[in-house]
Amino acid sequence: MKSVGSSTSRTAPSAVAVTSIATSILTVRTSRRGFTDITSQCAEFLNEASAGEGLLTAFIRHTSASLTVQENADPTVLSDLTTALSRLAPENAGWVHDTEGPDDMPAHIKTMLSATSLQIPVRQGQMMLGTWQAIYLIEHRVRPHRREVVLQFIGSNR
Repeated sequence: MKSVGSSTSRTAPSAVAVTSIATSILTVRTSRRGFTDITSQCAEFLNEASAGEGLLTAFIRHTSASLTVQENADPTVLSDLTTALSRLAPENAGWVHDTEGPDDMPAHIKTMLSATSLQIPVRQGQMMLGTWQAIYLIEHRVRPHRREVVLQFIGSNR
C-alpha cells in the first residue's frame, strides 16, 4: 500500500497489455417492473472469455430499461428504489408521449435518471464488486419484456 495523505492509501498500480476483446449478448426476459440480478450471468461470461485483468462493460440496448450496481443483501432496498423511481416519474402525469401506454414516458425518464452502460473492473477473472454489490437490470415497464444487454470484456486473458 502506498500512502496518499494522512487518511488514505492505495495499492500499487498494475498494468497489462490488452490482448483480448470478447463480446456476448445476454438476453433477459423480465416478468414486470423491477430489478433482475444479472451478476452471475456476467461472471459466467467472464469465465467463458478466460478473462484475466481488464474491464467489463455492460450496455443495455433499450430506452425503457436500465442497469445499475446496487445492494444485494436486503431486498427492501430494491423495493424502495422502485418506489423512488415511480415518485420521480409517475404514470398519468400528463405526459405527451404515451404511444405505448401510460408507463412508456415514465420508463424513458427513469432510464435517463439511471444508466444504460456500466463499467466494472476485472482482476484475476473476477469482477471487483464490493461485498454487498450486484449488477441489476431495471425493468421500467409494467408488462414483461425481452431485454438485451451487450457484455464486453477488454483486457488480458488468464
